[in-house]
Amino acid sequence: MKKSLILLSAVCALALTSCSKKESSDVIIGGIFPLSGNVAVYGVECKNGVDLAIEEINAAGGINGKKVVLVSEDDEGNPDKTVVAFKKLTTRDGVGMVIGSLTSGCTNAITALSQAKKVRQLAPAATAPEITNAGNYVFRACFIDPFQGTVGGKFAADTLKAKRAAILYDLGNDYSVGLYENFVKSFEGDGREIVAVDSYATGDKNFNAQLTKIKNANPDVVYLPDYYATVALIAKQLRAQGIDTPIVGADGWDGLTAVAGSEVLNGFYSNHYSADSTEPVVQKFVEAFKAKYNKEPNSFAALGYDCVYLIRDAMTACGSEKVADIRDAMEKTDGNYVTGHLTFDESRNPVKSAVMLELVQDADGNLTTAYKTTVNP
Repeated sequence: MKKSLILLSAVCALALTSCSKKESSDVIIGGIFPLSGNVAVYGVECKNGVDLAIEEINAAGGINGKKVVLVSEDDEGNPDKTVVAFKKLTTRDGVGMVIGSLTSGCTNAITALSQAKKVRQLAPAATAPEITNAGNYVFRACFIDPFQGTVGGKFAADTLKAKRAAILYDLGNDYSVGLYENFVKSFEGDGREIVAVDSYATGDKNFNAQLTKIKNANPDVVYLPDYYATVALIAKQLRAQGIDTPIVGADGWDGLTAVAGSEVLNGFYSNHYSADSTEPVVQKFVEAFKAKYNKEPNSFAALGYDCVYLIRDAMTACGSEKVADIRDAMEKTDGNYVTGHLTFDESRNPVKSAVMLELVQDADGNLTTAYKTTVNP
C-alpha cells in the first residue's frame, strides 16, 4: 500500500509538472552571469543588455506571440558556482536555453553538461577556442582568442609600427595564455621580435619585478592580455616605472574606464563593437541603453543584447520551441547585429570582424574609448 501511494504521488507530481510546462505561455531563458566578484562589471552589463533586449522584444509582441522571461543566477565568476547555477536552472526551473557564463573558465565548466542535457547554451563572451568543442548544443556570440591575439599582433605591427614587443600574462588563466600565444605568432617576423615575456599568478597584486625586466628589454609596445581589474593594477605600476610605450590588450579590458585613470592612456584593445559606429542597429541599441541605464553600453552589454536577438531570430525562423529546432535554425544565422554581421562556422563560432578601441579622455577629463580601426576575419 505504501509503495502504491508513493508511486501515485510521483505520477501526480509528474503530471502536474508536465501540465504546467505545457500550459506555459512564456519563453523561458536561463542566464548565468557574474553579478558579484572580480568580473562583476562583465556580468552586470551583459545582463543589462539581455534585459533591454527582452523588454524590446516583449513590447513588440514577444517571440511567436509569447512573452520572454529571464531566470538568472549569479556565479560570482567562479566555475564551481557556474555548475551549481546551471543545475538549478535546468533542474529546478526546467530551462532548455541558457545564456552564459561570461569568462571562458566559467563557461567551459558547463559546456559538457549542456551537451549531455541537450540544453542550448549561448556564450556571450567566452573567447577560448575549446568552448564549442563539447558539441552542437553549444554556441557563442563572440569571436575567439586566436583571432583576438592575431588582431592585437597585427595592430601593434601595422598601426603602431612596433618592432620590439614585451608581454606580461597570467599563466593560470586560459584566456590570457591563448591571447599571448596568438599575439606572438602574429607579431613576430619582418624584423619584429618579442624582447621580453614574463608571467604572474592569478590574484597577484605586485608586478614590479616583472616590469623591471620588461623595462630593461626596452620594448616599444607592451601586450597585457588580462581582465580589466588586473590590467589597471599593472598599468599603474608600469607607468610608475617610467614605461611610457603603448599598451595593447583584448576585450577583457572592457571595464577599465570605470576603474582606471590616466595610466591607461596610450592604451588600445580589441573589442566586439564600437559605440561610435554609425550603423543603424548600433545607434538604436546605444540610444535605448542610455535611455534605460543612463550610461554608454560596453561590449558585454552589446553581446548580451545580441544573444537574445539571436534566440529570437532562430525561434522565429523555425517557428518552434523545441531546443533541437532552435539549434538547427541558429546554425543558419546570417544577419546584422550590434556586434556586426554574423554567421556561424562549422564549430558554431561567429564569423565577424573586430574593432580596435583607444582609451582617451573626454572634454571633462573622464576616461572613455574612441574607435581606432576595424580588423576583418
